Amino acid sequence: MRRLADAGVESPRVDAELLLAHALSVPRARLLTLDDVPDDVAGRFGELLAQRADRVPLQHLTGRAPFRHLELAVGPGVFVPRPETEQLAGWVLERLAGRTAPVVVDLGSGSGALALSIAQELPGARVVAVERDPGAIEWTRHNAAARAAAGDTPVEVLAGDMTDPELLRALEGTVDVVVSNPPYVPDGARVPREVADHDPPLALWGGPDGLDVVRGLLVTAARLLRPGGQVGIEHADAQGGSLPALVRAHGGFTDVEDHPDLAGRPRYTTACRAGG
Repeated sequence: MRRLADAGVESPRVDAELLLAHALSVPRARLLTLDDVPDDVAGRFGELLAQRADRVPLQHLTGRAPFRHLELAVGPGVFVPRPETEQLAGWVLERLAGRTAPVVVDLGSGSGALALSIAQELPGARVVAVERDPGAIEWTRHNAAARAAAGDTPVEVLAGDMTDPELLRALEGTVDVVVSNPPYVPDGARVPREVADHDPPLALWGGPDGLDVVRGLLVTAARLLRPGGQVGIEHADAQGGSLPALVRAHGGFTDVEDHPDLAGRPRYTTACRAGG
């Protein structure tokens, strides 16, 4: 644990316990009754600690990332889903509660966290996950196949750019919710080593102000949404004013609202497609 603390890991005790549980192939709670650690496991645990001290993401080392009621496979080439994004999924589910066969599009799906959690908790929905990055979409497909095999509502996975004017032409004007955790980090911003060295660039960088991709995303969302349909977009805590202003300036949305995360920091913006 001290090794991780000295390396600047934010939660050294938790990370160490999760890595030990992973090395032992047991739940973390089982560590409370652990008497000793076999030599081969101790060696593997030491290797994992060394990699975590070198700021390899915990989720890459365990191969898993929790998200709401799911455990998703993650690793090199895909953005690791963050707990803050769970609130955006919850917002979608609240908006669509009681709706029959709603249509949801997740733009920039990555691991599939948003799309798959919505499909799991909203049986009967049609959910489309769009991902541009050739490396990341392999994780999207893997997780979508695993959840379908587990009995969840299947998610359609599509290779495509969220700013492409030809994207999902067949769904124009029919989508109930467009949701996205897009790349929004301003170019040149300082980010933790876990992010800089391991998250894919296409999932991070959003131009000088971090909003270049969002500008194209809004055009796509306005085209896909039915009148009265809604959009939800995650953003950096410093963009709690600039992203809502961008949505208002687009002109195709009403009821623009920003929402805080559990720590009270600005986290995602929602709006309604005009004309509903």
